[in-house]
Amino acid sequence: MAKKTKRKIAHPKLPMQRQLNLQHEGKYFDLRAIFDRLNERYFRVRLRGYKVMWGRRQKRRPKEYFIFGTIQEEDRVIRINPLLDQPFVPLWFLQYVLYHEMLHSVVPDEVGSDGRRRVHTEKFYRREREFPNYRRARRWEEENLARFLR
Repeated sequence: MAKKTKRKIAHPKLPMQRQLNLQHEGKYFDLRAIFDRLNERYFRVRLRGYKVMWGRRQKRRPKEYFIFGTIQEEDRVIRINPLLDQPFVPLWFLQYVLYHEMLHSVVPDEVGSDGRRRVHTEKFYRREREFPNYRRARRWEEENLARFLR
């Protein structure tokens, strides 16, 4: 006689945002919409299958440096620091940060003479400077960095 077991139905205990797979929607910005516009305008819609999301909030803020975004090319995941989802952050700055991460997927890394991998190459910086708000974004970053640090 077969043993009767009750099937357990998995009920995610994650915030509603995660349950609905809306990790791209913040309180002020929707990263998916920004990504799609940038992809169309600057990358000819070549970046396919990318997941773009807000990262997890850290319990403590860093004291010396701040990471605005990261890309995991092998998984096609771009994470943006959730501290950028605030009303004082201009849309054009967030677009620049996302553009920077997207560039990593189209500009190849280089290996230096010392054998170390370089992701920010001269070619990368040249492409990055082509972004219309590049200078403005870098200036804003310098002027506002302290707001993200402790």
